[in-house]
Amino acid sequence: MVNNLYRRRRFIQGAAFFGAGLAVSAGSPIYRTSATSNYEDTEALIIGSGFGGSIASLRLAQAGIQTLVLERGRRWNIRSDGNTFADFRNPDGRSAWLSPTNLFGQSVDVYTGVLETLNEDGVTVLAGAGVGGGSLVYNAIIYQPIRELFYRVFPRSISYKEMDEIYYPRVLSMLRAAPIPDDVLKTDYYETTRFLLENGKKAGLPTRLLDLAVDWDIVRQEIRGEKIPSALQGEHWFGINSGAKNSLDRNYLLQAEQTGLVKILPLHIVTEISELPRRGYRVKCHEIDERGEVIQSKTFTCRYLFLAAGSMGTSKLLLKAKEKGTLPRLKPSVGQNWNNNGDMVAQRSNLPKPVIGRGGPSGAVVENINNTQNPISLMNLEDWSGGPGTQRCLTLAMTKPKGFFTYDRSTDDVKLHWPEQENRDNLLAAKVTYTTLDGSITTPTTTPKTDVSASICAHPLGGAVMGKVCDQYGRVLNYQGLYVVDGALIPGPTACTNPSFTIAAIAERCMEKIIAEDIHNKRYALQRNDHSQFVAARD
Repeated sequence: MVNNLYRRRRFIQGAAFFGAGLAVSAGSPIYRTSATSNYEDTEALIIGSGFGGSIASLRLAQAGIQTLVLERGRRWNIRSDGNTFADFRNPDGRSAWLSPTNLFGQSVDVYTGVLETLNEDGVTVLAGAGVGGGSLVYNAIIYQPIRELFYRVFPRSISYKEMDEIYYPRVLSMLRAAPIPDDVLKTDYYETTRFLLENGKKAGLPTRLLDLAVDWDIVRQEIRGEKIPSALQGEHWFGINSGAKNSLDRNYLLQAEQTGLVKILPLHIVTEISELPRRGYRVKCHEIDERGEVIQSKTFTCRYLFLAAGSMGTSKLLLKAKEKGTLPRLKPSVGQNWNNNGDMVAQRSNLPKPVIGRGGPSGAVVENINNTQNPISLMNLEDWSGGPGTQRCLTLAMTKPKGFFTYDRSTDDVKLHWPEQENRDNLLAAKVTYTTLDGSITTPTTTPKTDVSASICAHPLGGAVMGKVCDQYGRVLNYQGLYVVDGALIPGPTACTNPSFTIAAIAERCMEKIIAEDIHNKRYALQRNDHSQFVAARD
């Protein structure tokens, strides 16, 4: 019985992605048993509640637009007993999205947990699930790319000056991000962070602290023993139980709901999007329970549809719509130009001092932008399983968007393909940088060693990129009122930085334009047209 239930849930897991996603065909047995369908109409509908979706919801609400947000995951309200999320040492189903194993291969019960591991062709991709999307599981790093690298990815029509002066600061203010304070950094918990800062400086590489979307007063409470250690244990992958992380459910989404114009429906998996005959869009979805069982089918209609299901979810949803003919005028480039943001993970060992601090989120970065092989940046990750003298680092590079998705009609499935040879230059550049770092360490007894892998991507980008599938404001070409406002829109890597900050800033820029031109102007035109018809009828 348990195995049968798990196989049924796997239909959902295999096709539901960050924020929301796809599911199997209506002919599958799991859907024939669903309850009666519900129908609801809304002016704007958003699929996904991550960085793009949360920003879209707040800005639409502030513009007076009735908005519905569909999110595949559940809500995760911080509990006073410190037991909201799973921890690394005693994991359970809360750590994985509808899977019997989590990111670390630990056995867990099947549950709608916060983090999905997608085993695609050539790469394993991580995706968040829950109200707040990827902000529940990311490392809270707020990292702005430099101008030079920004324009190696984005068109010149996007003003870096405008991004730097308006949109990046707008997001920074909302997330209340700041670097690790000195008093926190000096504690034993942040030993690995201090070590990387020292290592980078000795190696002659630019090294600094990054802004983190963290409430440092709560981290101080953890240090004093007033809250259960969670950030200090580096458990950001599964959510921080102390509430130290300023995730999107605590700012953008909270403010959006407080307007009374935004309703968020958790545990709703989108199965199909299609164009209505006259104007607007139809969205079909399944409401599930926390074990992945379908409760009922639902259909929503809207005038404005915003795709914010993350690069994986949005790309797969759009490609399937094109291939099945529900959005046949989508550009041929849909599902193309995907990239892994140059993601690599380095495991350092034989370090000369007992580097055992695991405090997090960590925010030290070493930048090797002038690397002759490829620009590189790297930052330390908490290594909860590592012993003394080890350190784990996230490494980012400028990678080419060579990934693509394909649709298999026989299985009604969409698959990502990433050519692994695209990792070669990145790995070489990373090894050059780590050789420089390791070479600055002098000890008579040990020789530092670093192994770098590019098999896992935590920052998927592209698939519905600007200039090919959408315009630079996320408007889907050939479809009025259809928008992409998440990582799928980004036309390459986010220039050796963690993507969330740039995705959010681009989303702010998109929403400002869309509301001003597509929504307010059209409302004014409709009102003016209605008044003209009234005058004509009166006369």
